Amino acid sequence: MLEDALLYAIADTGYCAPRDLPAAAAQMVAGGADVIQLRAKDLAADEIAALGRALLALTRPAGVPLIINDHPEIAAQIGADGVHVGQDDRAVAEARAVVGPGAIIGKSTHSLAQAAAGAAEDVAYIGFGPLFATPTKPDYAPIGTGDIAEAHRLIAKPIFCIGGIKRENLADVIARGARRAVIVSGILQAADVAAYCRECRAMLAERRG
Repeated sequence: MLEDALLYAIADTGYCAPRDLPAAAAQMVAGGADVIQLRAKDLAADEIAALGRALLALTRPAGVPLIINDHPEIAAQIGADGVHVGQDDRAVAEARAVVGPGAIIGKSTHSLAQAAAGAAEDVAYIGFGPLFATPTKPDYAPIGTGDIAEAHRLIAKPIFCIGGIKRENLADVIARGARRAVIVSGILQAADVAAYCRECRAMLAERRG
């Protein structure tokens, strides 16, 4: 499912009010986002579940996987397509026990060593970054773009570069070897979310050829 995915969009309540996220997600879908993650660090579990169901009503008919950040129980409860875990979150094996064998699990990694270790686990993809400084990950020093090509050489599973990536620097990230990208604030703060997604995905698709 993820081999052909290029643009990974995150519906993040840190950048968009929960009431506005379904409309934003609808525009992400319209713009060709291949994967959408719900990240709601500031909401209670029942609020995340309700918001997740609202997003699923948009993503499922379009065939776009919906990933829940941090909460495998919520992902399983609402029937989301998968869960994303960080280095300090639940172990992949624990998350797998909750979401089941068919669900997508992604894992954040912040170095080549973590990327290689993460790819050896029972995950469908890894996130690699943050490439640039970003308010979304204020506690993580940016790792830069120098290791992108090496990460792709070492790892066969899909790698989604993440962290401070926007349309303005996407060409450079692609030139450094990125095949897939996660974009958060650039999408959610765009005047035309669908057009922004469409342009970013086209840049990634051109790289793939």
